[in-house]
Amino acid sequence: MRESVIYQEILTEGENKGRLEGERSLILRILTRQVGEIPLEALKCIETLSILQLENLGEALLDFQASADLEAWLSAIK
Repeated sequence: MRESVIYQEILTEGENKGRLEGERSLILRILTRQVGEIPLEALKCIETLSILQLENLGEALLDFQASADLEAWLSAIK
């Protein structure tokens, strides 16, 4: 069973989902520490980001000073 294609696909999908959730959680913790409370609309937008977008946000947030910087970044990727 573990060698079946379907099993491997399900396993890979679960691993990817776990990675995405872990990355999103880390980004949100760092953002909160960096800029304070994150506006609800920005949170909703962050929830829809892909892994690549989350990685880019993680890099960009090092330069953020306020939630306005986050909002500008999110607006730029739409």
